[in-house]
Amino acid sequence: MNDFQKGLFDHIQNKANIKPDEIFKVAQSVQSADFSNETTVRNLVKQLSQLANKPISKEKEDKLVQSITKNQFPKDINTLGQLFKK
Repeated sequence: MNDFQKGLFDHIQNKANIKPDEIFKVAQSVQSADFSNETTVRNLVKQLSQLANKPISKEKEDKLVQSITKNQFPKDINTLGQLFKK
């Protein structure tokens, strides 16, 4: 891991209290994930919510899962942020 990557992971750990190995674990699971499968997507959403220590309502979870499985997921960070604020 180079200095930039180490600094980035240190920043994430300090801000969000997420350890680098947890980020790698999620990244590896996403690489081969079938995003058209509702169960797979729902498990990923729950895992990310727990990792970030940010619980989401059942309604938000359902909206995220539906958007992702139908390939209607926001392509930019601003639209994604708006989805989480609802």
